[in-house]
Amino acid sequence: MKSLSFLNHEFEAFPSPELALTDPNGLLAIGGDLRPERLLSAYYNGIFPWFNSDDPILWWSPDPRAVFIPGEIHISTSLRKYLKKQPWRITINHAFTDVMAGCAQPREKQSGTWITQEIQIAYRELHHTGHAHSIEVWEGERLIGGLYGLAIGQVFCGESMFHRKTNASKAAVAALQQHLLKMGFKLIDAQVMNPHLESLGAKAIKRIDFITLLSELRNNPVDPTTWTTKEVILELE
Repeated sequence: MKSLSFLNHEFEAFPSPELALTDPNGLLAIGGDLRPERLLSAYYNGIFPWFNSDDPILWWSPDPRAVFIPGEIHISTSLRKYLKKQPWRITINHAFTDVMAGCAQPREKQSGTWITQEIQIAYRELHHTGHAHSIEVWEGERLIGGLYGLAIGQVFCGESMFHRKTNASKAAVAALQQHLLKMGFKLIDAQVMNPHLESLGAKAIKRIDFITLLSELRNNPVDPTTWTTKEVILELE
């Protein structure tokens, strides 16, 4: 039976994702807080927060789930040619706070953002403890695009991306894929399907299949140097 759980400020286990509502799709729980241990528990179990500034904290586990398989993200020939011509630099974990701020800027035709100050503070703490990471795209010293998310074992849980120049966010995605492949990651969680993700090669899979994959990969060890601050050279041949 589908049901909605209400969380208090005492840390407690999340309910099973299979209990999430079908309307709205995936809403599982309300309330709680954004302490690192609760956030990590959520992602470890295939759950994520998503709410507007005037909402309580809402926790989701939608069905189906949008995912990428590293190596199967679609980088078109025209995009490869475009990126080869750009003098951009790409870095890892060089400017996490600035990437989050860029992602928080309202999109065109949007009046607000779900990446509130509360969310930014929480994920910056996860970054400082080595769980949340960013990819940055630079033109000179100007940050023109990027993305951020969390690493749970061999799974990267993507949260948001932004661009200030055409295709800069796609350059970040290409760099993320290249890096994750080299480091042995097996899955990228993209949460909810949309046309943009689909155009990049995202697949919609059943929630139960996603949870099964997550349970197989979330405890797998990764190279300890995976998320050290570094520059990435895009290989676009």
